[in-house]
Amino acid sequence: MKKNCLILFGGQSSEHDVSCMSVLNVIDNLDTELYEPVYVGITKEGHWVYVDYREAIADGSWILSDVSAVLSPDATEQCLYLMDQSGVGKIHIDVAFPVLHGLYGEDGTVQGIFELARIPYVGCGVLASAVSMDKVHTKLIADALGIRQADYVFVSRNELEADEEKAMEKVETRLSYPLFIKPSCAGSSVGVHRVENRAELKDALWDASCHDSKILAEELISGREIECAVLGTDKNAVASGVGEILAAAEFYDFDAKYNNSDSQTITDPDLPVDIVDKIREDALLIFRGVGGYSLSRVDFFVDSRGIVFNEINTMPGFTAISMYPMLFEKAGLSKKELVSRLLETAFSRREH
Repeated sequence: MKKNCLILFGGQSSEHDVSCMSVLNVIDNLDTELYEPVYVGITKEGHWVYVDYREAIADGSWILSDVSAVLSPDATEQCLYLMDQSGVGKIHIDVAFPVLHGLYGEDGTVQGIFELARIPYVGCGVLASAVSMDKVHTKLIADALGIRQADYVFVSRNELEADEEKAMEKVETRLSYPLFIKPSCAGSSVGVHRVENRAELKDALWDASCHDSKILAEELISGREIECAVLGTDKNAVASGVGEILAAAEFYDFDAKYNNSDSQTITDPDLPVDIVDKIREDALLIFRGVGGYSLSRVDFFVDSRGIVFNEINTMPGFTAISMYPMLFEKAGLSKKELVSRLLETAFSRREH
């Protein structure tokens, strides 16, 4: 008997559009002999709607759905309620695949609903999702693990609003120009700025504060951008080979990723074997350090001094140009096999 698989997409984050691209790859590679997909889209305003066919996601018309969806947190129900003018319906949910990137999807919030409802789900748990979404907390964990990363300092929005000059001095005391300013919790490089001087620092801090209450100031690392994919549970997690990002911009921001055809992803970069092995080792160390589960993509730089950890993504992109599925495909795991493996981890969660 088929299992009903809730597939969530969209969301309120700045990565809403990326999610709508990622979900199509997941849908197209779902084993429909084992799973019956149940599509629910979340608008940018946070409204949950039931979507009855894939094409509505592809052409964007899903947002016109007049069927509201509510996932019950009641652990005795494990169901989705559907509501329209004709009344209320109910669909049992066996497993969930939240193809959501960024805030309110990759940060532990949706994961908490699944935990309350006792619904198996793909992806990291509440704590791992939350700390990995927050770049400042991820850095604290990496420090504890003894993993090299860019030097950093963080500034709160309250500090910036209370004393702009003091906030800028806090950054300049620790770091030299050029440097990067990033919202602590954001994705696809939204709100990220390379800063060359104090005037740019001021503008970047205020812009980053629009995206998050914590702002990360980070040392500039000039190196190759390398990524590694992780799949599995904490006990049997495996790391893929590594891939390299060749950004057609100063850094791999949202536009360079999705709108610039000159950006390239390479799944067999020319790197020494010992560097590749160390990246794979560190990727697993970080994954386990944050309490990772099911999947993550771990990003690094390689410079003249060696390997530098950048960040971990607990629900990496699954688009046609995303590194996560490409790396496992390079390792011999098709996208369909990958989606099936990810769903298997959802059912294994209760054993850990």
